Amino acid sequence: MSVDVAARAGRREWIGLTVLALPCLVYAMDLTVLNLAVPSLSAELHPSSTQLLWIVDVYGFTLAGSLITMGTLGDRIGRRRLLLIGAAVFGLMSTVAAYATSPTMLIAARALLGLAGATIAPSTLSLIRTMFEDPRQRSVAIGVWIASFSAGGTAGPLLGGILLEQFWWGSVFLLALPVMGLLLIVGRRLLPEFRDPAGGRIDLYSAAMSLVAVLAVVYGLKQIAQHGLGPAAVTSTLAGLAVGIAFVRRQRRLADPLLDLQLFRVPAFSSALVAYTLGILVVFGFDLFIGQYLQLVLGLSPLRAALWLVPSALGFVVGSLVGPRLVRHLRPALVMAIGMSFGAIGFGPLTLVGGQSGLALVVIGSTVFTLGLGPVFTLATDVVVGAAPPERAGAASAISETGAELGGALGIAILGSIGTAVYRSQVPDTLPAAARDTLGGAVQGVASMPERVGAPLLDAAREAFTHGLQVTAGVCAAIVLAGAVLTMVMLRRTGDVVEPDESGQSRTAEDQMVGRVC
Repeated sequence: MSVDVAARAGRREWIGLTVLALPCLVYAMDLTVLNLAVPSLSAELHPSSTQLLWIVDVYGFTLAGSLITMGTLGDRIGRRRLLLIGAAVFGLMSTVAAYATSPTMLIAARALLGLAGATIAPSTLSLIRTMFEDPRQRSVAIGVWIASFSAGGTAGPLLGGILLEQFWWGSVFLLALPVMGLLLIVGRRLLPEFRDPAGGRIDLYSAAMSLVAVLAVVYGLKQIAQHGLGPAAVTSTLAGLAVGIAFVRRQRRLADPLLDLQLFRVPAFSSALVAYTLGILVVFGFDLFIGQYLQLVLGLSPLRAALWLVPSALGFVVGSLVGPRLVRHLRPALVMAIGMSFGAIGFGPLTLVGGQSGLALVVIGSTVFTLGLGPVFTLATDVVVGAAPPERAGAASAISETGAELGGALGIAILGSIGTAVYRSQVPDTLPAAARDTLGGAVQGVASMPERVGAPLLDAAREAFTHGLQVTAGVCAAIVLAGAVLTMVMLRRTGDVVEPDESGQSRTAEDQMVGRVC
């Protein structure tokens, strides 16, 4: 019996991958680039505390809530078309944000930036699924795709710091213009178009429900992380979950659902999604502590702190690119389990952070755990996209990215709550009430005190925060070790190499399963 042989990608596809990686880099940059600009934009636009929170957070909120809709929309109208539309809107809204004259104008521009950004991840990833049919080449391409996000997250603060030293706060948004302009110019020539020929119409009611559900849950979790289990945070989270349940029930009744629930019945899809979400949970959750430790405990400037985080970003890049090479010799499940175990080792030094060795331990530990988790992100994403039929790749990509957004929010909420609880249990009672909630509050609280009074209190607050970081690092190690075990159990049959087909090329159990699903 003959077996179809996947066509190998050529020069055109690899150049196209470079084009796809660039908007992903900008996508990640916009999540971090604004942080350094907050002081200067606050001085010029005078936003209220609530407006400032929305300026920072609304991009991520609308992005997370729109991913499922945009992934399915790309399958229906064409992935390249949606990507180019999103790039045009992203460039336009970046310009509007750069020259915003009021907090309301900036919030609206950031919200539309999130909507446009939601077209990028699912469109680019599903196009990679189309362009790279060969499983090995696709793994490498996804590794490059993952690495571009890590590079963007790191480049955001660095480039933002450089621009803010020379120009006004809005200049950080203009970084997107040359990238999106290049994508619009060459994307139509280099990127293929793909749409589901049998795709139905988009159910607008379902799109609204998915937006409300994800946005409410992410908002509630972030509020829990910042302010604890308050009524508003709990209500928002529960309301989002209720809308999410109603959304799932609606999808089961629709002839053309926005979210194809059949994907979750594919064991490889669900298992890889769990591994990916757990990895994102610990990375995003613990990053919250690393940034504060470098700046508020060690006293580094934001730019210097960003520079010391470059090694950990390089760990992600190297790990993402090494993973596809390892699966030539080992099963994907085994590589992912080893990567998670290696990540747990990286959290070990972080449980010992303190004193003069703090900076070295943070750099070493964060670099080791990112190096270990890099292959997990690449291979889990590859399994998620590869386990879906080609016509559903956009929806599968969107589910993967939504899982990442929810995992990040859960990480910030859960790990942030653990660290905050430890901090509050050890911080001196002599500090003002606001200073006993966060280390940032403590730094501000003692600023008006005489040095002989404030210095010991601040030292005690920093020690309490450091202890919270140590405990959280131990929790992260336990989570990724549990993830390694789950990965081996749930994905034990995924990726097993079987006998070569008639062409002499090996096919994996994953590829055979995809063929059956298709």
